[in-house]
Amino acid sequence: MKELWKGNEAIAEAAVRAGCKLYVGYPITPQTEIVEYMSARMPELGRKFIQSESEIISINTVIGGAMTGYRCMTSSSGVGISLMQEGLTDAFAKSIPLLLVNVNRCSCGMGGDFGGSTDDYLRDTRGGGNGDYHFIVMVPSTIQEAVDLTYCAWDIAEKYRNPIEIMTEGRLGQMMECVEMPEFKESPKQEWGFDGTTKFMDFGPMRDHDAKYKARMDAIREHEQRWEEYRTEDAETVIVALGMCSRVCKGAVNILREQGEQVGLLRPITAWPFPVKGFEALPETVKRIIVMEVDNDGQVIEDVLITTKKLTRFQNMPIYNLYKPHLYPADEMIDYYRKVISEEEKEVS
Repeated sequence: MKELWKGNEAIAEAAVRAGCKLYVGYPITPQTEIVEYMSARMPELGRKFIQSESEIISINTVIGGAMTGYRCMTSSSGVGISLMQEGLTDAFAKSIPLLLVNVNRCSCGMGGDFGGSTDDYLRDTRGGGNGDYHFIVMVPSTIQEAVDLTYCAWDIAEKYRNPIEIMTEGRLGQMMECVEMPEFKESPKQEWGFDGTTKFMDFGPMRDHDAKYKARMDAIREHEQRWEEYRTEDAETVIVALGMCSRVCKGAVNILREQGEQVGLLRPITAWPFPVKGFEALPETVKRIIVMEVDNDGQVIEDVLITTKKLTRFQNMPIYNLYKPHLYPADEMIDYYRKVISEEEKEVS
């Protein structure tokens, strides 16, 4: 049965139903409702909630909890997650499948509560700490999808023993939609976790860690790419967009289709691994790609360029990029499309 849920609270409840045993967090808008919800819900179920003194303490406490083999999570927004970077790179190095939820703020510095949706894209898909590492990063466009991705996140993370992130945004966290919640599921302790005995636990870099990490990354790239195709079957123009921006783009696609334009949408659901296979699956009719994003200087465009120019058959495909710091309406997207078609806009070099 569907019920009306606020985005942040829906994510928190989905995490509970997926078997979260420990939540540690610090209040920061626009994700504070996750902390507030967990402060009541976790003790109600006999599970552990800790409000930490800072985001640095949050991530290190979660790492300690997750090393026991149980499902643990934290959440924050861009500023707080910047403080977590030392811990996050350590979580990857120790192969800890914890869950991180990032409810994006907009812009740099302290940022703003609303506005951007992919402002943390490059940091979160490249790894903001030291060394080479990747979290699995999934980007929902609806509250229902946020629930579904949160519910399956630990299953994926535990499969590869790799940290995972749900990267959402202030609008999605604060808005309300009808959602169908999944059932509670068991989350047994992972056999590799600490159990109070002296048995060896494989948490740190080993002599063969380079080969192990490469194999892990290759397997994730091969099997965990996720995307949505919308009206791309005969598209001459494909719009690429993530999160809430993609919802407006769907409206623009529908309007343009009614006007006889052959336009479709490719929506990456995984920001990392980036869905190269989704681009490979596009039809031969495609003549151009337009990347539409909500940030200050264009970030998703980098992965689209790498994918099209280096990894797929689209080396000579014209690529265009529209980005603004605030979510813009469908008519602005359509205006930009018209300028691209009339060659008023220059392709990205």
